Amino acid sequence: MPLYVLDTSALLAYLNDEPGGDEVEALLDDALISTVNLAEVLQKATRNDISATQLTTDIAGMGVHSVAFDASMAAMTAQLWPQTKTHGLSLADRGCLSLAAQFNAIAVTADRAWADLDLPGIDIHLVKR
Repeated sequence: MPLYVLDTSALLAYLNDEPGGDEVEALLDDALISTVNLAEVLQKATRNDISATQLTTDIAGMGVHSVAFDASMAAMTAQLWPQTKTHGLSLADRGCLSLAAQFNAIAVTADRAWADLDLPGIDIHLVKR
Protein backbone atom coordinates (compact mmCIF):
# COMPACT_ATOMS: atom_id res chain seq x y z
CA MET A 1 0.00 0.00 0.00
CA PRO A 2 1.37 3.46 -0.84
CA LEU A 3 2.47 5.89 1.80
CA TYR A 4 1.17 9.47 1.71
CA VAL A 5 2.53 12.77 3.01
CA LEU A 6 -0.09 15.40 3.74
CA ASP A 7 0.39 19.03 2.90
CA THR A 8 -1.26 21.54 5.21
CA SER A 9 -3.98 22.23 2.62
CA ALA A 10 -4.88 18.54 2.36
CA LEU A 11 -5.25 18.02 6.10
CA LEU A 12 -7.24 21.25 6.42
CA ALA A 13 -9.57 20.11 3.63
CA TYR A 14 -10.35 17.07 5.74
CA LEU A 15 -10.55 18.84 9.09
CA ASN A 16 -12.76 21.62 7.74
CA ASP A 17 -14.99 19.24 5.74
CA GLU A 18 -14.04 21.01 2.51
CA PRO A 19 -14.18 19.58 -1.00
CA GLY A 20 -11.47 16.92 -1.31
CA GLY A 21 -11.63 16.14 2.40
CA ASP A 22 -13.22 12.78 1.71
CA GLU A 23 -10.23 11.83 -0.48
CA VAL A 24 -7.88 12.78 2.33
CA GLU A 25 -9.91 10.81 4.86
CA ALA A 26 -9.33 7.63 2.85
CA LEU A 27 -5.54 8.13 3.14
CA LEU A 28 -5.22 8.97 6.84
CA ASP A 29 -4.19 5.47 8.01
CA ASP A 30 -1.20 5.55 5.66
CA ALA A 31 -0.27 9.21 6.09
CA LEU A 32 2.65 11.18 7.43
CA ILE A 33 2.91 14.90 8.05
CA SER A 34 5.98 17.02 8.56
CA THR A 35 6.06 18.88 11.85
CA VAL A 36 6.36 22.07 9.79
CA ASN A 37 3.01 21.35 8.13
CA LEU A 38 1.56 20.27 11.45
CA ALA A 39 2.62 23.62 12.90
CA GLU A 40 0.71 25.40 10.13
CA VAL A 41 -2.42 23.37 10.83
CA LEU A 42 -2.13 24.08 14.56
CA GLN A 43 -1.55 27.79 13.94
CA LYS A 44 -4.77 27.99 11.94
CA ALA A 45 -6.59 26.07 14.68
CA THR A 46 -5.28 28.42 17.35
CA ARG A 47 -6.43 31.38 15.29
CA ASN A 48 -9.91 29.82 15.42
CA ASP A 49 -9.76 29.22 19.19
CA ILE A 50 -9.25 25.46 18.80
CA SER A 51 -6.87 23.81 21.25
CA ALA A 52 -3.59 22.96 19.52
CA THR A 53 -2.90 20.30 22.14
CA GLN A 54 -6.25 18.59 21.59
CA LEU A 55 -5.97 18.83 17.81
CA THR A 56 -2.49 17.27 17.92
CA THR A 57 -3.95 14.35 19.87
CA ASP A 58 -6.89 14.10 17.47
CA ILE A 59 -4.64 14.07 14.39
CA ALA A 60 -2.47 11.31 15.88
CA GLY A 61 -5.66 9.42 16.73
CA MET A 62 -6.64 9.55 13.05
CA GLY A 63 -3.53 7.52 12.25
CA VAL A 64 -1.46 10.41 10.88
CA HIS A 65 2.15 10.16 12.03
CA SER A 66 4.12 13.36 12.41
CA VAL A 67 7.76 13.33 11.36
CA ALA A 68 10.23 15.77 12.88
CA PHE A 69 11.68 18.30 10.47
CA ASP A 70 15.40 17.57 10.81
CA ALA A 71 18.62 18.86 9.24
CA SER A 72 18.49 16.54 6.23
CA MET A 73 14.93 17.62 5.48
CA ALA A 74 15.97 21.24 5.89
CA ALA A 75 18.71 20.75 3.30
CA MET A 76 16.37 19.05 0.85
CA THR A 77 13.74 21.74 1.41
CA ALA A 78 16.30 24.40 0.55
CA GLN A 79 17.40 22.46 -2.54
CA LEU A 80 13.81 22.40 -3.83
CA TRP A 81 13.56 26.19 -3.78
CA PRO A 82 14.99 26.86 -7.28
CA GLN A 83 12.56 24.37 -8.85
CA THR A 84 9.52 25.66 -6.97
CA LYS A 85 10.05 29.40 -6.52
CA THR A 86 8.09 30.38 -9.64
CA HIS A 87 5.11 28.38 -8.34
CA GLY A 88 4.98 30.28 -5.05
CA LEU A 89 5.51 27.29 -2.77
CA SER A 90 6.15 28.07 0.88
CA LEU A 91 8.81 26.56 3.09
CA ALA A 92 6.16 24.23 4.55
CA ASP A 93 5.08 23.17 1.04
CA ARG A 94 8.67 22.27 0.25
CA GLY A 95 8.93 20.51 3.61
CA CYS A 96 6.03 18.29 2.59
CA LEU A 97 7.72 17.52 -0.71
CA SER A 98 11.00 16.78 1.06
CA LEU A 99 9.32 14.32 3.39
CA ALA A 100 7.60 12.65 0.44
CA ALA A 101 10.94 12.27 -1.32
CA GLN A 102 12.62 10.94 1.82
CA PHE A 103 9.99 8.20 2.28
CA ASN A 104 9.32 7.59 -1.44
CA ALA A 105 5.73 8.58 -0.68
CA ILE A 106 3.04 10.49 -2.53
CA ALA A 107 2.66 14.15 -1.55
CA VAL A 108 -1.03 15.02 -1.15
CA THR A 109 -2.21 18.61 -1.51
CA ALA A 110 -5.27 20.70 -2.27
CA ASP A 111 -3.05 23.55 -3.51
CA ARG A 112 -3.52 24.04 -7.25
CA ALA A 113 -0.13 25.78 -7.51
CA TRP A 114 1.40 22.30 -7.34
CA ALA A 115 -0.37 21.14 -10.52
CA ASP A 116 2.43 22.25 -12.81
CA LEU A 117 5.31 20.99 -10.70
CA ASP A 118 7.64 18.50 -12.34
CA LEU A 119 9.92 17.20 -9.62
CA PRO A 120 11.78 14.02 -10.53
CA GLY A 121 11.32 11.36 -7.89
CA ILE A 122 8.39 13.08 -6.16
CA ASP A 123 4.82 12.00 -6.91
CA ILE A 124 2.10 14.55 -6.23
CA HIS A 125 -1.62 13.92 -5.82
CA LEU A 126 -4.00 16.89 -5.97
CA VAL A 127 -7.27 16.26 -4.21
CA LYS A 128 -10.34 17.25 -6.19
CA ARG A 129 -11.87 20.53 -5.08
